[in-house]
Amino acid sequence: MEQLLELYTNWKGSRPSNVEKLAGAGSNREYYRLYDEECNAVIGVIGTSRDENHAFIYLAKHFEKRRLPVPHLLAVSADELCYLQTDLGNTSLFDAIRGGREAGGRYNLAEQKLLRNAIRELPNIQLRGARGLDFSNCYPQPEFNQDSVLFDLNYFKYCFLKATELDFHELKLEANFRMFAKDLTSEKMDSFLYRDFQARNIMLDKEGSPYFIDFQGGRKGPFYYDLASFLWQASAKYSFKLRRELVFEYYQSLKNYTEVPSKRHFVNRLSLFVLFRTLQVLGAYGFRGYFERKKHFIDSIPPAIQNLRDLLALGDDVFPYPYMMDMLKRLTLLPQFAHIEKPAANRTDGLKTAEKDVYKANPLDGPATFSKYDGKGPLVVRVFSFSFKKGIPEDTSGNGGGYVFDCRSTHNPGRYEPYKKITGLDEPVIRFLEDDGEILDFLKPVYKLADHHVERYMQRGFTDLMFSFGCTGGQHRSVYSAQHLAEHLNEKYGIEVHITHREQGIEQTLKAK
Repeated sequence: MEQLLELYTNWKGSRPSNVEKLAGAGSNREYYRLYDEECNAVIGVIGTSRDENHAFIYLAKHFEKRRLPVPHLLAVSADELCYLQTDLGNTSLFDAIRGGREAGGRYNLAEQKLLRNAIRELPNIQLRGARGLDFSNCYPQPEFNQDSVLFDLNYFKYCFLKATELDFHELKLEANFRMFAKDLTSEKMDSFLYRDFQARNIMLDKEGSPYFIDFQGGRKGPFYYDLASFLWQASAKYSFKLRRELVFEYYQSLKNYTEVPSKRHFVNRLSLFVLFRTLQVLGAYGFRGYFERKKHFIDSIPPAIQNLRDLLALGDDVFPYPYMMDMLKRLTLLPQFAHIEKPAANRTDGLKTAEKDVYKANPLDGPATFSKYDGKGPLVVRVFSFSFKKGIPEDTSGNGGGYVFDCRSTHNPGRYEPYKKITGLDEPVIRFLEDDGEILDFLKPVYKLADHHVERYMQRGFTDLMFSFGCTGGQHRSVYSAQHLAEHLNEKYGIEVHITHREQGIEQTLKAK
């Protein structure tokens, strides 16, 4: 500490009027905020590893020459064990998006904008930052390579996998690990791999612009790693839609700095790094949780396992490592990792998490107008079965009706004596229709169309939607179709659905969930 105070005094010309110790980061370095008489502050850092400090000091100076948003170094001790840098304030991206994280991934529009700003800036430090950079100054190694990949994969094996007591063949797994490591290191290695690119290491200025800190663990490597590390951080709980949008933002920004691979290649390569990063963090969670008994890391395991489940669903075409994939599937099926669906949390601040205007208009079109029914909600769907002989059902909502589907192209059970006195709600008719299969093929595009329409009406807050199914007598095919669509929509979207089998005199309401 005295060495840091001496460094400050030599730089400033006077000792600091106040010193405030800050929370530590992942390394053994200590952070302090030092104030002068006018309450102007700088950040002082004391490290125990000269090599780690040297890496940060070299990278910070290099990045500043490249005009990248990093802290400015004010003074460095001769042995590089302590230094002073500009104070970027107290607001990290991690703090700024806390509301969305605590609401289970329901990020409001301001938080989504901050995430987009950060992800657009990432290729800047990765590609422009790598130009002219002497990677021999990096710590603890200059380059992402197969040895480092295998080290992390074995860290996962010994610190997480073995702790679960899952049975596996170690030599077969090791062979797949080597194939995986070879594929991960087959990409171009001409960018700066930040290594610890996360929301905690991004500071925000008063305008919300991102500044990067704690990049001393960086090295030469492929740019996919940092994107995977940031977007698939389990605790962030980014929705699939938001994550996809941020990947697109990154891909578009990357075009400004280098020739980009095709979208298919980019997505496939990114998937490999997401899997690698997931195994990496599970290894860390296993060591910190199972062995050091730290609750935070134990609590982080279920969302990381869910990330793994989602990845495995991509299939063997993306991950051609059959034994490793089989082992990981068995891992996700262990009882201690059983997936428990939790209800979506609401934001405590009441801020909205979606755009009011769900349509993307061309700027030349001018502002859009909206229906007077926008935002009224909640949606109620009405589903009818009927006989074409007696006319299409009347719409009583005033909306002019909705979809009308003609079921008469499908095989009619009403032509056969055993089914003439029963309906599409009865088991024999259901079995006849489903064994025949025509009605199932008929309903596939109907479901797809209905799903899209319901989702859009829910987004816009509309209150009424109507589907009608007609056949010859309104007894078999139309009744089956109406009932099954109604149950599908109620189950999938939890909305209230009113069913009317008009010719049978049957009405039913499926309550909202």
